[in-house]
Amino acid sequence: MKNDEILSQITEFCRKADMAESTFGRRAVNDGKLVHRLREGKRITIDTLERIQAYMAASMAGGVPPPRGLQVPPEKRDPRGNFRFFENRQKYLLFVHTCSEKRVIADRVALELASIHPRPPALRMFDAGVGDGTVLARVLRATHQRFPHMPFYVAGKELSLEDLRLTLEKVPDRIFEHPASVFVFTNMFYSEAPWLTPASPAAAAATVWHEVPLRGASSGEFEQQIAGLRPFLEQNWRAAISPRTAMPLYERPVVLVLYREDQRFLLDATIPRPGQTEANFDLVIASQPYRALSSVNFRAKRIIAPLARALRPGGRLIGIHSHGQDPGMEMIQAIWPGENPFAVSRHELLRAVKYELGSVGRDLNFNAYADNRSIFRYDMEALPNEVTGTIGTSTAFAAWNAAVYVAQIEDDRLIEMTQNGRTLDAARDVLRKYNGLWFLDESYVISRRRD
Repeated sequence: MKNDEILSQITEFCRKADMAESTFGRRAVNDGKLVHRLREGKRITIDTLERIQAYMAASMAGGVPPPRGLQVPPEKRDPRGNFRFFENRQKYLLFVHTCSEKRVIADRVALELASIHPRPPALRMFDAGVGDGTVLARVLRATHQRFPHMPFYVAGKELSLEDLRLTLEKVPDRIFEHPASVFVFTNMFYSEAPWLTPASPAAAAATVWHEVPLRGASSGEFEQQIAGLRPFLEQNWRAAISPRTAMPLYERPVVLVLYREDQRFLLDATIPRPGQTEANFDLVIASQPYRALSSVNFRAKRIIAPLARALRPGGRLIGIHSHGQDPGMEMIQAIWPGENPFAVSRHELLRAVKYELGSVGRDLNFNAYADNRSIFRYDMEALPNEVTGTIGTSTAFAAWNAAVYVAQIEDDRLIEMTQNGRTLDAARDVLRKYNGLWFLDESYVISRRRD
């Protein structure tokens, strides 16, 4: 469709609706200058055209313009059956120590380092869900190898106090190898954490901002000072369950800033200050940041779109989530036929994110890639003789735990099934069939064009 045809339709619609053209642009595609650009001969994408036509069709049919963006219903869940990674400590730790996912993900993320273009005063990295810090620590090793003399600003979001403690144990070695580093950890929401600024004025006023210059010149000295933060963290890093939505949330927003005191002069422009923090990240890591069963609209609006907005020119967001269609899922379906928690593909998610961002995402590239580049495998690590012949109970249990953790099966359903013994039999059958156990993850990249 040519611009003249589109403009005639928009003009007629605005006349009938008694609406300014700039208002039409904002409501239809979140771009008040849409009509002006069309008159200048600028082209629009098919997606934008479809949104314009859908807006006009819905408005004329119902008489009320539809609201902008995706409508995301609250994720209401019963806390008793709510699967959250940080609330399943035993499953999580057993999975981390028996499967290679963390290492494989870190290797995949490290490939993006060749495509980023840091700018002074520092390379800026954000981990949207630090977990136990294994992925972040591995990525930082690779980053130091590639950019050994560049200051680092490393920010991470984590709601779980237990996971934050595990992450902080890895900081002393990283800050010893790469002295010009600033580490920032927060428990804020995805839409707040990159900017270290709560959306609510009341929450912003209650923010606990704690800056710790680490003294000394050895990882042992740094470790002792970080260990001394335990009382502060126990008092302030607390999570609660929303009585309205049953979603976990912070009681008070907290920002913890760590750096070496002997590097303060060099890092002065990198150390964040309350109320003066920018995002502008070169690399954003979004590894498994959402529930498998959460809606695609929820993932796009609440998680990925805010993270994409936090990219600087030339920055890259790499998202990773479970793909399914692997032996682990076969094990789950042997117990719960038809179970499929991974119904949302990377393609659907990227389309939803692009729609949600509207004109704000005009300078972003959305890269789903082909399957041979996007999808990768990781394994349950076991000795060859552990998965052949007679399979011991501990090996079968580790395999079953990994499968239910990846599939995010709620405790209520697990209790019911583990009592009849079928679960370990299903695990042994899959282990024998494939001589082991492996899973598939898929990745995608959102990048901002360089200036």
